[in-house]
Amino acid sequence: MSSRKHFLRQKSATAADRPFAELNITPLIDVLLVLLVMMMLSIPAVTHHVAVDLPGGTAGSSTSEANKLFLDSAGTAIWNGIPMDSDRLRGRLEMMAKNPAGPQLHFESDARARYERFDQLVAMIKRAGVQEVAFVGNQQFANWDNR
Repeated sequence: MSSRKHFLRQKSATAADRPFAELNITPLIDVLLVLLVMMMLSIPAVTHHVAVDLPGGTAGSSTSEANKLFLDSAGTAIWNGIPMDSDRLRGRLEMMAKNPAGPQLHFESDARARYERFDQLVAMIKRAGVQEVAFVGNQQFANWDNR
């Protein structure tokens, strides 16, 4: 009968008396954090530059073979020293695009010109089909505070 009492006592044991069957993951987390820090220190720092191969010559080297388009601060497009309206400029650009061995277009903008007008001229050049365009005079945009 004593074995029956013992069995009943075991059955009525509280949850605190039962063995702990869960895995302690604190050391596992510690090891993972150490490995993460070691990996972060061993990976080389990411470089913030992209290598770009640019052509060797300067834009102004073939000035005799280039048409010059200048956008002044008032928004006037000046083609080789002659002010042009949009229709005349479009005609000149299309004529230039039709000549496969034609000159390059050098496009320069005044620093005070409105970006909207600059964007319109770039779109006009693209729609005309001009393939060789050089943006010259960009040194003035190197420091934004000097405007």
